[in-house]
Amino acid sequence: MRRQLAALFLFCVIDTLGFGILIPLVPYMANHFGIAPQFITPVLGSYSLCQLLAAPWWGRLSDRYGRRPILMSSLAGACVSYILLGFASNVWWLLASRMLAGFMAGNIAAAFAYAADVSRPEKRAGTLGLVGAAIGIGFTLGQPIGGLLAGKDPAHANFVAPAVVSSALSLLAILLVRFVLPESHSAEARAHHAQQARRGSWQLLRERPGLARLAGATLAVTFSQSILESIFAIWALHRYGFGPRTVGFLLFAVALPALIMQGSVVRLLAPRLGESRLAMWGVLSLVAGLTTLSLGTTLGVTIAGLLLCGVGLGAYNPSAFALASQQSRGHDRGAVVGAYVSGASLARVLGPFTSGSIYALLGSAAPFLIGACVTLPAAWLVRRVPAPESQPS
Repeated sequence: MRRQLAALFLFCVIDTLGFGILIPLVPYMANHFGIAPQFITPVLGSYSLCQLLAAPWWGRLSDRYGRRPILMSSLAGACVSYILLGFASNVWWLLASRMLAGFMAGNIAAAFAYAADVSRPEKRAGTLGLVGAAIGIGFTLGQPIGGLLAGKDPAHANFVAPAVVSSALSLLAILLVRFVLPESHSAEARAHHAQQARRGSWQLLRERPGLARLAGATLAVTFSQSILESIFAIWALHRYGFGPRTVGFLLFAVALPALIMQGSVVRLLAPRLGESRLAMWGVLSLVAGLTTLSLGTTLGVTIAGLLLCGVGLGAYNPSAFALASQQSRGHDRGAVVGAYVSGASLARVLGPFTSGSIYALLGSAAPFLIGACVTLPAAWLVRRVPAPESQPS
């Protein structure tokens, strides 16, 4: 099992590294094609929209045919989408590449399912956390690497080199799955899971108010996070004239503290403060960071705001995930987690589709201020989540 987990960890780092490389680049590509901000962020949101629509289909396919075929198929689709993006000559090709990448984004869900397959119940939470850490490492390192490959000058950024590197990483991940990672989902398990997949996410949310409140809180937090991620490059270009390289390193200021918080600090603080209190402090830190960003008077203030956002997200996400897992009744943990993350999936669609219009109509500070206002009630929702023992058995 250790060899499988090590290979899975490496796969997740490589896969999300390729995706993270392109995060700082898409807004600059759209801006290069002369697209207004209110239309740039929906290009980013098209990925999340297609991912939201395709994710249940990929999940059913992985339960029916196994994890490895889905991992390799979705990676092959991602590889093609990166090539399309790197050689896009207009905004329509850029949009097509993002939509294809979203439709083919079944690899992360399959990776989490693989981790659950190969881990014992008492160690499953730790194993899933290991996969989450690998994904965080890939995203954290990918953004500055993408900025370095694209260059400093926003007017003459190199979009081909990052796309080629991302495609090469996808091919490397396919080879890793093909030759190192054995199938984890047996034929008997596939039949069993097919019989268990009866209740949908909305039914679980109706039945368990604590889970519904957590999903609502995570929707609010992820909404503001996706606003930040989708508008920041445009905001930094207009405010400071920064190119992809600088933006990649600035986004690193969000990803690195979030990774440190999730990887080590939360483990120390959660036993002392409790997951609920830690999640509320995370919400307040994120609100403070977004408010600080809205000021944006100097680069130092901007960096301080980004660091506060990173600390807040790093404190909130693992704490809220732990609270959500406590709402399960043992046998339905996967369904509960699926219902919980549905809020985040929806937020990643809503954020980019609204951030550009807010920026264009209400001013450069408005996306961050609105994100802060939307996020603040999440602390109240977390506070109202009942303790696990109060859940009906």
